[in-house]
Amino acid sequence: MDNPSENFWKLRLEQMKAQLNSNNFEAFVVKDKAEAAQLIIHEIFPACKAKSVSYGGSMTLKATGVLEAIAAVDGVEMIIPDDPKLSMEEKLERRRQGLLVDFYLTGTNALTEDGHLVNLDMIGNRVAALTFGPKKVVVLIGRNKIVPDLESAMYRIKDYAAPTNAMRLDCKTPCAKTSECADCKSPGRICNSWAITEKSFPKNRITVILIDEELGL
Repeated sequence: MDNPSENFWKLRLEQMKAQLNSNNFEAFVVKDKAEAAQLIIHEIFPACKAKSVSYGGSMTLKATGVLEAIAAVDGVEMIIPDDPKLSMEEKLERRRQGLLVDFYLTGTNALTEDGHLVNLDMIGNRVAALTFGPKKVVVLIGRNKIVPDLESAMYRIKDYAAPTNAMRLDCKTPCAKTSECADCKSPGRICNSWAITEKSFPKNRITVILIDEELGL
């Protein structure tokens, strides 16, 4: 067989799409981040007729360039939660405002084979938005985030994603120095709030875009 790896991921992602659909998520499979951006900009976002937009921290999301494209749309208010010019108090207020937008974009820390989103947050705005608030939520997921089950998801997050993100964000936590979770009590701890999203409610409120690339942490 030519390109067995390509065929493997094509089949795996279609299986994940079917599982997500069975859990009341709207799901799409795209070949790369560019196609994900086109899907959002030309189909999903216009269909929502959204006037306000915000987002949760996600390297996968930022890699698509979709935020810049949406921010350039006339009549759309983009609530930017992570503007470095803002004080922490102002950033927190922006995150609160972001929970009431029409359209919210984010990534996920892990996706189980039974179609559950698993996330661990520092502040909690991302997991809060997934659960309730924004009218429409779009989650972008690279194929590297797929894991067998909940235990594997939680291990992946605490063993790899959280320490690596702590390093990326220059956090003053033990894991940023050792690469290992110490279940710390650091003021800068980024592991505070878990969310396991088993199903979308209402149906199709959450759209998942599965990307046939390795993206994010």
